[in-house]
Amino acid sequence: MTSRPTSLLLNVAHALDHLFLLIFAAAVGAIAADFGMARWEDLMPYGVGAFALFGLGSLPAGKLGDHWGRRRMMLVFFFGLGASALVASLAHNAWQLAIALTLLGAFSAIYHPVGIPMLVRHSVRPGRTIGINGLAGNLGVAAAEVITGLLVKYAGWRFAFVVPGIVALACGALFARVTPRETEASAQRKPTHCERPPKLFARIFLVITMASITASLLFNFTTNGNGELLRERFDGIAADPARLGLMLAGVYVVASFAQVVVGVLIDRIPLKYLYAGIVAVQPPLFWLAASAQGWSLYALMIGFMIAVFGAIPFTDAMIVRYVDDRMRSRVSGMRLAVSFGVSSIAVWLLGPVVKAAGFQSLLLAMAAIAAITLAAVLWLPRVDGFGVAAATPASPATAD
Repeated sequence: MTSRPTSLLLNVAHALDHLFLLIFAAAVGAIAADFGMARWEDLMPYGVGAFALFGLGSLPAGKLGDHWGRRRMMLVFFFGLGASALVASLAHNAWQLAIALTLLGAFSAIYHPVGIPMLVRHSVRPGRTIGINGLAGNLGVAAAEVITGLLVKYAGWRFAFVVPGIVALACGALFARVTPRETEASAQRKPTHCERPPKLFARIFLVITMASITASLLFNFTTNGNGELLRERFDGIAADPARLGLMLAGVYVVASFAQVVVGVLIDRIPLKYLYAGIVAVQPPLFWLAASAQGWSLYALMIGFMIAVFGAIPFTDAMIVRYVDDRMRSRVSGMRLAVSFGVSSIAVWLLGPVVKAAGFQSLLLAMAAIAAITLAAVLWLPRVDGFGVAAATPASPATAD
């Protein structure tokens, strides 16, 4: 069983992973002004490298996690993340920052294919474990808004990278001290799952990847754009970066607890129907938010972020239930490389789309993306109590 200190640090690592990726988006207005840019939208595309590497880097990270060791890779994660944040704080123009953010994205890529399989390997209730881990990750999203807003206001945007960077380095040192060395890499262990029908495995992997791409697009569009959306539609109420950070943190904290609830339900309710039910509420919420203003928008934002965050645990739960631990990091890496790699385009498009068409068009586009996610989820095969098609050597799984 994974020790409590190690489990705690793995959950903290998830929070840090998302926090670091959103520092740039939370501070983009201040950074753009410091670099002499008239509009934040013009600086936003320079952050695409971080999200591209966040996805593409998952593939080698997953392979190294299975073959070289997950503990070792998590140490690389902590120390690499901290060092790259310190490098970002030294940037003096957009291209220097883009390079530093790309480096940060490469180290951020390690967590999901390595940290989550490490956390759930001995879990008796994996859905609950994944839900709590998801809560930690999204509290990191909330913390990014609060911490960055306060640091930008009182110390400047560079300290918004420096302070979390030092925290990551300290967590790495603590992780090295409390986490025992692995006796063998995951790929060398004995199998723990029975063989699954290849066609069924391919179908589920395809659905997971399709749903992950669209869900990641929504996650990137919302978490990177919500701040400027509130700033635009609150007519000065959210102009203060610290106040804006607190407002966004409120949204993300409330929405984050949806993952714990969903995690518990995943252990009890067939995944296909639970997943479809959560995704089905996303399109109408985005559609209504497209024309909303002020507090009405804020209420709708809480609603659609609950739905966006609530959909996150499903793919990890499927991989835990369906893929043997010997290759979970590699399968997660493949899925993440495709989904996060493609969805990184959201960061590149966010500024130009809002500049050209406004947030109304962006929110309507997100409603359409959510509908595509629902279509993908409905293609999942029939599922058992934990959410995976029942399959045994004597009784192959059937599909709807």
